[in-house]
Amino acid sequence: MPEISRFLGIVIGMFYNEHGVAHFHARYGGYKVSIEVETGIVRGTFPPRALRLVEEWAAAHRLELLEDWRLAREGQPLKEIEPLE
Repeated sequence: MPEISRFLGIVIGMFYNEHGVAHFHARYGGYKVSIEVETGIVRGTFPPRALRLVEEWAAAHRLELLEDWRLAREGQPLKEIEPLE
């Protein structure tokens, strides 16, 4: 999974070959989730505090996430997105 951001032990990435609505993946320790960019729907399990941080980050970078989704669908290199500060 190409990594687009990393902060506080959380790794954010997107796959090139996925279909459906725009979404990204987050890993933290042994936990994994996918989160839809537009709706914020979460699939998977994550510690509540870590999930809140990912949701905060995603809200701040929504347009950049959509741009990376477009790039991934076109098979182009993804752009790194600033970590949560």
